[in-house]
Amino acid sequence: MTTCLAVNAALFAFLFLSVSLNKEYLRPAFAGGTVLATLSGSYSNFMAACVIGLSTACPVLTGRFGHTRGTAVIVATALGAFAILAVEELTSVLGVSAVRDGYDVIASALGSICAILTFLLLKRIVRNRGAEAQLSEAMERPR
Repeated sequence: MTTCLAVNAALFAFLFLSVSLNKEYLRPAFAGGTVLATLSGSYSNFMAACVIGLSTACPVLTGRFGHTRGTAVIVATALGAFAILAVEELTSVLGVSAVRDGYDVIASALGSICAILTFLLLKRIVRNRGAEAQLSEAMERPR
């Protein structure tokens, strides 16, 4: 449990620091270019969706959920993050978004997809390491 809290704290610290860096340095530097201005303007939505989508990955990968429910938890978290960010972007319910921007909605969707794909990659890595450990353990046992 402590490990999962530390992992999530690190993820959210990375989110905060990278969004702050983007806001203070990258957005002003790329304000003139259309593509780079759009990318730097939508970065916070992408990162928020990705980090929030991955926030349940540690408990899932450590077995706190069943094997079949784990992926569903990640997908539900990522889709929930996308839905909240998209609704906020389009309606400004919480007053966070001053400008309605379709690119931010697309960035949120891509961030959620990135979170799901990152989780699937991590799941495969964890599964392969577990299989390797079982194989080496089986080979070390005397017959």
